[in-house]
Amino acid sequence: MPQISANGIQIEYEAHGNPADPPLLLVMGLGAQLTLWPIELVEALVARGYYVIRHDNRDIGLSQKFKEHGVPNVRRIALMRMLGLRPRTPYTLSDMAADAAGLLDALGIAKAHVVGASMGGMIAQLMAVEHPDKLLSMTSIMSTTGARRLPPPKREAMNALLNRAPAGATLEQVLPIGLHVSRAIGSPAYPAAEDRLRANITRDYNRSFFPEGAARQISAIVADGDRRQRLKRVTTPTLVIHGADDPLVPVEGGRDTAAHIPGAKLLEIPGMGHDLPLELVGQIADAIAAHAR
Repeated sequence: MPQISANGIQIEYEAHGNPADPPLLLVMGLGAQLTLWPIELVEALVARGYYVIRHDNRDIGLSQKFKEHGVPNVRRIALMRMLGLRPRTPYTLSDMAADAAGLLDALGIAKAHVVGASMGGMIAQLMAVEHPDKLLSMTSIMSTTGARRLPPPKREAMNALLNRAPAGATLEQVLPIGLHVSRAIGSPAYPAAEDRLRANITRDYNRSFFPEGAARQISAIVADGDRRQRLKRVTTPTLVIHGADDPLVPVEGGRDTAAHIPGAKLLEIPGMGHDLPLELVGQIADAIAAHAR
C-alpha cells in the first residue's frame, strides 16, 4: 500500500473508487489501523459515489512511529489536566488533525468529506475547528466532546480496552485479548461472528503490532480535554452518529457533540455499541452519503 509524506511525517493510506468522485476521508480511532474500517463500508461508500481514502494515524499501523518519545505516564497527564495545567505529550490530537489535513494536501485534494470514528471523531472535530477550509462535511461517529461531566465508560469496557497485549506478545497471546475487547465494547444487538473477529485480529497483528503507539495516542486524548467551546465555532455541516448502547463512549457523548456544534444532526442507532457491525453498514453508509450531498 502507498505511503506519502504529509505534515512532515510518513502516512500509510489506501484509496478506493474513482478519483473523479467527491473525496471522503475515513479517520480511525485509538490504536486502530485503517483496516478497522470494514471493507464492506468502504465499498458501500464507493458504490454511493465517493472516492474513499483511509489511512493509518501516526504511531499506528504502517505510518511513522514515535518510539523516541517513550511511553508517557497517562495518569500524570490526566492529573495535570484536572489541575488545570497543560501537560506535555509526545504529540497532540491537533497534530493528528494536521496529519489528516496534510494527507489531503499531499494527495492534491482541496476539500473532502471527513468521517471519524471514536478518537477519529475527535480528530475530525479538530479538523473542522482548525482546518475548516479542508472539509466539505464532517461526520463524527461514536465520539465525544471530552467534557468531564459526561457518563464514564462501563467498567468492563474500559478494563478490556486498557488490558492490551504487551509489546512482543505472540498472536496466540493477542487473540484471546482481542476477542475479549471486541465482545466488551461491541454492539449487543449485532454480535460479530467469532471466526470473523479471529480473522480480523490475525490480519491486523500480521500487518503491524505496535501497542506502545496506543499509549501515546491516549495521552493526546487526555491532554486535549474539553472541546465544547471550540466546537461552538464549527461551521462545517456536521452529522453525529452514535450507538444507543455504546458501553465505551456512552451515547451522551454523541448527544453532547451534536448539542455544541451549530446545526449538527444526530442519528442514534439502537443496539449499536462501539464498533461498526456489518448489519449496519448500509444504514451508516446511507446516512453519511445523504449528509454529504
